[in-house]
Amino acid sequence: MILKLTNNGYSVSLETQGGELKSYADETGKEFVWNSNPEFWSWSAPLLFPTIGNLRNGKTIINGKEYEIPKHGFLRDMQMEYEAEADDTISFFCSANEDTLKHYPFRFRFRQTYHLSGPVLHITYQVTNADDTEMYYHLGGHPGFMCPLEEGEAFSDYILKFPYTETCDSPVYDLENMQFDITHTTRYLDNSDTVKLDYSLFDIDALVFPHMKSRSVQLINPASGKGVQVDYPDFTTIAFWTPSKAEAPFLCIEPWNGAAIFADEDNDFTHKRDIQTLKAGESRTYELFIRLLV
Repeated sequence: MILKLTNNGYSVSLETQGGELKSYADETGKEFVWNSNPEFWSWSAPLLFPTIGNLRNGKTIINGKEYEIPKHGFLRDMQMEYEAEADDTISFFCSANEDTLKHYPFRFRFRQTYHLSGPVLHITYQVTNADDTEMYYHLGGHPGFMCPLEEGEAFSDYILKFPYTETCDSPVYDLENMQFDITHTTRYLDNSDTVKLDYSLFDIDALVFPHMKSRSVQLINPASGKGVQVDYPDFTTIAFWTPSKAEAPFLCIEPWNGAAIFADEDNDFTHKRDIQTLKAGESRTYELFIRLLV
């Protein structure tokens, strides 16, 4: 089911499956979120929980027992209940059930709230450990944005602009072994705040920038200043992805707490990079902001 938020002429559409953002349009009706065209990618902004990317052979060890968790987790496929608090605010929520416990042994509660304030969409994720043991998880966003935005523009007209000058090495994803190779990195930022986009950057899957000072990024055409800004204050890594060699007209901006499997990691889930932990009964809230630059 599709639900809609409106505020000051701006509109957002949301799907009850996974609480997924499906549309964000400005006052003129200009769409900024990827339209889920299955020719390129049938999602628009799936939520990644309780894992990000793939595990080694799709499996992991938790408390001594092997579990099979699908790529990017299972929350994006769950039908969520919802509470419409106002025309501009809605919350989606779900909990562990018999099926999730087969893949992931923790009793969790999850709540995702969207608040639309014109050109700014504020998203909060609340994770609660409803179990009696310590809980481990990854959490990430995967929103896709139209790129280019306007007819006559090209993907390569756009840049990624960070608020701080950064030097950052991105681990390369080993497509043959399906894992990140920490010994093989590429430096896309070298005392710079800008990455110029080109489809060739994504020939080896995603660009991954871990633990930078910047916790915000703009996807913009510098000639027009139009695009989107994503602020991710509570996430440690930012990744960028568009399908390899497809020349798809969108780019995903992905804030992560966690990542797919690395070559130097074992199969124990609790040993994964940036693993999040909650004691029994604890909750944690993560914030994300999407700003349309019009």
